Amino acid sequence: MKRLWTAIKAGYVRLLEPLAAFLVRHDVHPNLITTLGTVCSIIGGCIYGSGHIRTGGWFLGVTALFDVLDGTVARRTGRTSAFGAFYDSTLDRIADGAVMSGLAFFYATSKQHGNVPMIAVCLVGLLGGFLVSYTRARAEALGVDAKVGFMQRPERVVLLSAPQAFFGLALDGWVLAAIIVSLTVTSWATAIQRIVAVYRATVSSSTALSDAVKPTPASPTSAEPPKAAKAVNV
Repeated sequence: MKRLWTAIKAGYVRLLEPLAAFLVRHDVHPNLITTLGTVCSIIGGCIYGSGHIRTGGWFLGVTALFDVLDGTVARRTGRTSAFGAFYDSTLDRIADGAVMSGLAFFYATSKQHGNVPMIAVCLVGLLGGFLVSYTRARAEALGVDAKVGFMQRPERVVLLSAPQAFFGLALDGWVLAAIIVSLTVTSWATAIQRIVAVYRATVSSSTALSDAVKPTPASPTSAEPPKAAKAVNV
């Protein structure tokens, strides 16, 4: 599955190559691309909230290209920076929140599909998505690699756009509900996987450090008092 997903992402990057080259030639700043992507995600969340699920899915599917383009343009123009990474990560959280909030609003206001349990699932899924990103960021601050789990952000973006684009509210909305439940469960599973990974890494490093600084036992001293020098007859 991981190899298949890697191949899909590589193909997606190649597909966007002409657009990335165009942006580089025209010196478009990567932070501007990130900002536009976030604005489009907010619009997509509003489209979901209005009940136009299939339209929102197609819109967010196209919007997903910004997630690839900003990093590609930053690397090719030499504009990668600590602030750029921080800015991108921060706006990603806004984008994720907007989409899940739009779905929660849809379930809260739809006369036909109004569903209190699904509102709760959307909110729990929103928290799970934040935890996936937070656990990785906090782990990296501790010097621990926590890139484990299936439901990372690219996978969340795909699940929040592609199925909706093709199925919309098919089967009286059950397809959409199943996708949101799957997204929520896998997001929390990924967050827990990362917590466990960080726990194991920190416990093992703490144990190794404790062993390294453990004092060595002092060499035993003789209980016998030093012998007096023998008298020598002169």
